[in-house]
Amino acid sequence: SSWSTVGGRRRRVYRLTRRGESVLGEREAEWRRFSAAVEAVIEHDDDGAEKVVAGDDEIDEIYLELDNRLLSLLALQAPVAADLRLVSVIMHSSLHLERIGDQAVNVAKAHQLSADLPRNATIVQQIGEMGHIVVDMVRVAMDALRRRDMELCMRLPKMDDPVDRLNRNMHFEVAKLADDPKALEWGMHMNLAARALERVGDNAVDIGEQVSFLVSGEFREFTDASHPGGVSASDAG
Repeated sequence: SSWSTVGGRRRRVYRLTRRGESVLGEREAEWRRFSAAVEAVIEHDDDGAEKVVAGDDEIDEIYLELDNRLLSLLALQAPVAADLRLVSVIMHSSLHLERIGDQAVNVAKAHQLSADLPRNATIVQQIGEMGHIVVDMVRVAMDALRRRDMELCMRLPKMDDPVDRLNRNMHFEVAKLADDPKALEWGMHMNLAARALERVGDNAVDIGEQVSFLVSGEFREFTDASHPGGVSASDAG
């Protein structure tokens, strides 16, 4: 932090330190781990899935460390106005990233539980499409947070649309496997994996909402047009 004079009054200004930047960089491990989980499903990679599951404790430790530091900052330095908003946004965004790490574990476990069952090429392809989109969404959300870029975060609702469509379509693809009990069992696990992917897209949009709040000082949900004051995909395009 540093001091500046605004309107004749001295105030403390908070910026991300090098360590803060480092911690945010560590938080990006979530989207890399999530990408690895998706690849494990696509490539039928048992070792890759195991590494994702084993790394969950590390993610939880990073989240708790950052949360404790921010709570200490609130208690000892009492930031106000825009500075308090920055702390709030980092806390909320960190929570969403921790949840993304949890979803990576869910995707990896879906593979582990169904690794010996017959697979369906169409469903594997759709899981891959969803995974690649949401990994890119998390990257965009983190870039928007680091750069405080309103235009960048407004791209997220439109990016999320195909993820929602693919998730809805997954139910129909799994239903086509009903004649083969083992294939259907595998499909049910992939249906859960698709749901985890869809949730990651939502988490990325939520981080975008936090960036919008940080930049504008006003919080709006990036939702569809049925929610007054929200941002629809057409608005974001």
